[in-house]
Amino acid sequence: MSAMTSANQPATIQKEQHSAARVAGLIYLIAMATSMFAELYARAPLIVKGDAMQTALNIAASEGLFRLGSVIHLVTFASDAVLAIALYVVLRPAGRNVALLAASWRLIDSAILSVNMLNDFAVLRLVDGGAYLQAFDTKQLQALARLFLSVEAAGFQIGFVFLGLGSTAFSYLWLTSRYIPRTLAAWGIFSSSVLATVTLACILFPRLGESIGLTYMAPMFFYEVGLGFWLLVKGIRAPSMARQG
Repeated sequence: MSAMTSANQPATIQKEQHSAARVAGLIYLIAMATSMFAELYARAPLIVKGDAMQTALNIAASEGLFRLGSVIHLVTFASDAVLAIALYVVLRPAGRNVALLAASWRLIDSAILSVNMLNDFAVLRLVDGGAYLQAFDTKQLQALARLFLSVEAAGFQIGFVFLGLGSTAFSYLWLTSRYIPRTLAAWGIFSSSVLATVTLACILFPRLGESIGLTYMAPMFFYEVGLGFWLLVKGIRAPSMARQG
């Protein structure tokens, strides 16, 4: 571990930190792209709000596309676990305990979202109409399929709480380490804490979530994309250089 300055900042940067920072930057960008593809292209066109029957018909007619979205989500969540470890390697010298807590929260997020994808397989079984489902009529199966999609949406909310907590802790270490511009780190603290707190508020007050939609996630989008590009192109810098920025 590197020596620390009197201001509790890492005095030097190790080679493994540089490598992990580049990996983190690449994963930020790839994961953002894959998650948006899975949601906006593979899933959103199939789900009709307030219409369980049409949603079930759409999924049944485009099963391959729905499955593709599930697979891409799983790949994204797996890459998020790698991201958590990469960020831990980069930021451990700035605060080992906080970095460990942040990585744990991000890994919990990945685990919750991965298990949450079981709802997709339940939906596919229901719209497939297997022989063992003949005890239910078509409308009941369609309603159950929509129920599992709703449960999945709730699972995403739970995961986003841990995502926001982990990202807030990592952003704090970015700020104190001065590996990246302080403005970017401060924006990370703001956007990550907004993600965690507003998601909790939406869980507590469902109508709030219906009124604001996903707009509160926009700051997090810009933070992760900005940080991803910065780490991939610029990398991290020593605190002595950071004081000049």
